[in-house]
Amino acid sequence: MPEAGYPFSAVVGHDDLRTALLLNAVHPGIGGVLVRGEKGTAKSTVVRALAALLPAIAVAADCRFSCDPDAPDPRCPDAPHAGRTERPARLVELPVGAGEDRLVGSLDLERALREGVRAFQPGLLAAAHRGVLYVDEVNLLHDHLVDLLLDAAAMGRAHIEREGVSVSHASAFLLVGTMNPEEGELRPQLLDRFGLTVEVRAARDVDTRAEVIRRRLAYEADPVGFAGAWADADAELAARIVAARAALPGVALPDAELRRIAAVCAAFDVDGMRADLVVARTAAAHAAWRGGDRVTEADVEVAARLALPHRRRRDPFDEPGLDDKQLDQALRDAAEAEGDGEPEPDPDPPASAPTPDDSPQETKAPPAPQGDGDGKRAGAPDAAFKARRLEIAGVGEGAPGRRSRARSGGGRTLRAASRGTGVHLVGTVTAAAPHQRARGRHGTALELRPDDVRRTVREGRESNLVLFVVDASGSMAARKRMTAVTGAVVSLLRDAYQRRDKVGLVTLRGSGATLALPPTSSVEAAVARLRDLRTGGRTPLADGLLTARRTLAAERLRDPRRRALLVLVTDGRATVPARPGGDPLADAERAAALLAGDGVAAVVVDCEGGPVRLGLADRLTTAIGGTGVRLADLSADAVAGVVRAARAA
Repeated sequence: MPEAGYPFSAVVGHDDLRTALLLNAVHPGIGGVLVRGEKGTAKSTVVRALAALLPAIAVAADCRFSCDPDAPDPRCPDAPHAGRTERPARLVELPVGAGEDRLVGSLDLERALREGVRAFQPGLLAAAHRGVLYVDEVNLLHDHLVDLLLDAAAMGRAHIEREGVSVSHASAFLLVGTMNPEEGELRPQLLDRFGLTVEVRAARDVDTRAEVIRRRLAYEADPVGFAGAWADADAELAARIVAARAALPGVALPDAELRRIAAVCAAFDVDGMRADLVVARTAAAHAAWRGGDRVTEADVEVAARLALPHRRRRDPFDEPGLDDKQLDQALRDAAEAEGDGEPEPDPDPPASAPTPDDSPQETKAPPAPQGDGDGKRAGAPDAAFKARRLEIAGVGEGAPGRRSRARSGGGRTLRAASRGTGVHLVGTVTAAAPHQRARGRHGTALELRPDDVRRTVREGRESNLVLFVVDASGSMAARKRMTAVTGAVVSLLRDAYQRRDKVGLVTLRGSGATLALPPTSSVEAAVARLRDLRTGGRTPLADGLLTARRTLAAERLRDPRRRALLVLVTDGRATVPARPGGDPLADAERAAALLAGDGVAAVVVDCEGGPVRLGLADRLTTAIGGTGVRLADLSADAVAGVVRAARAA
């Protein structure tokens, strides 16, 4: 039996998640929920269980877009409507591998070519109207699909302009996304489009974990009986959702609470006004849920805990979360500014109302500088900067991203061909047109055969695997360069984050190299490892390059279409040979030549300083067949300045 049958009321713990989902069910205008959590924490189970609580909806008969018969969409493609029927609210799932056609809909190509009509085939945005649209692993969804999805969620409408079809239809839904942060983050601007966010973790309490196991085993043994045992509790929650929806228009938002909301959002220095609006809507929904007729400070506090954690991130690598003390102080400051004195007491909520988790995560600061030398941490990096784009030559076919040129499902159209990513309508018609008389065409319908179909060849950008090999030996640390180096690498990592790359980290120090971070989509993990990087000791450069070669070979087996870019950050000094009695620098050059033979694209970042330069990094650049870049030239602003100066001269 699918997980959708698991009762919502039977979920153990996850109070914040339950609260966020129920409040969105009361007021869909909140903007949905993003659920962040480690694997195996029942995120999907809870979300799917919500659909059974949503009230049934009346829809216009034979309307593919689920129009409300009492307030039909005047621009609905299926209008005019006649008749009505009632059905349960849908939970529509958007698979990670879905394409744009599946999400927004597309031209019905068969009818267009055979009947000469422009018929529209609705997508998942139409199916989810007035229901729930659930995206599991939303952080792995292609960026252009996320943009389309969130635009529709924000506007309540989907607009399709493609292949000669112009369609606009209502698409208001409760958007729920789940993600595992270990597999990569969403961009901050996309995080902001989700109304609420919840961090989910497995309980550490033994009794709670035992109860989770007990209930899950009971459900698997008898799904129907288990659901029946919780049917009354779920029916009570469903009735409360209906009652809260009806009461919501009558909930008052006093001016004092409105100013409190504005003060709290200002205290957390959030961008724009979306946070203020979301907190206000959430507070009103919480008041309606608990049976109140006006918003109180307690409602604002609950709303702020759910709406602000993902909006207070000032940097992509900041950990999400809300400082509990800062929130309490902001509420007190707002109360004092209004002359309220003591905070207003929270009215007693109904016993069955879920309560938020009062243990938010505090943001960890980077470690303080610990000095240099053998076994010392690299310390806090220098201020990061906007890095220049490093890209791989040629055209690839990897996952969509923003680094190197690639043939992809997005981007600009180049031509029609027999192979590609989608149907090229004009190319197909052009290929079939010369053969119509020979095929005995009758009427206006086009006689189309399979070999007439032409595909669209598009060129966009792909994401790459960026493997950093960072020299953390004594020759780097002794000259006080590691803070500058770590600042530069953090800048490159931020660039990789924005371009949707996978990253890996190999560090060199002591007697050998270490794969500090196997290739992953979590750039944040790479930053954390880099900030804990220890420096000092000898320079095993050859071993580092060989470790990188083995890592890249393994990744080619896992994902052969994703191209790799090796970024070697070093001053070129080598003091540890690959084998006893060998020459360290010669061994490093041989290892570099092996990478060149594998066809690995490489960039060597030369960190050598001082008035006398040995040019060792240049020798490695030649051996590896890559591009050499000085540390100071990694900044995009510095490069732009050089270009401007050259043009002026």
